Amino acid sequence: MKDQIPFNKVIIPHPSIDILEDEGYEVVGGKLKIPLSFNVNGAQMYSRLFIDYVATKEEGSIYLVILSRPRKPLDFTGSGLRDTLLPYLLIYPECSGVLYVNVAAGSIQVIKLGRDDGESN
Repeated sequence: MKDQIPFNKVIIPHPSIDILEDEGYEVVGGKLKIPLSFNVNGAQMYSRLFIDYVATKEEGSIYLVILSRPRKPLDFTGSGLRDTLLPYLLIYPECSGVLYVNVAAGSIQVIKLGRDDGESN
């Protein structure tokens, strides 16, 4: 399932935008809801993913922005990143990566998907 990155022209102000702009990113899209459906033995099940913003830095780069949430911290391990962020990167493989913004810490983690060429074995 690959799709073009949609853009929501409505950008709701948030302190994270200042953090992104201070690091040279430009927020070009607002919150997105990505509806998902699964067919399990003929039964439809539904879910959704959320992207908080879409941002760019260099020409042609597009980043999906995910904001940290105190009740749902991101596990910064390989398996934690896979479990949380892989769906976004598979649905939008043309994106330049995910920007994980921790507003409380004023930090941005740039997360890109790559293949392990067996060096971790």
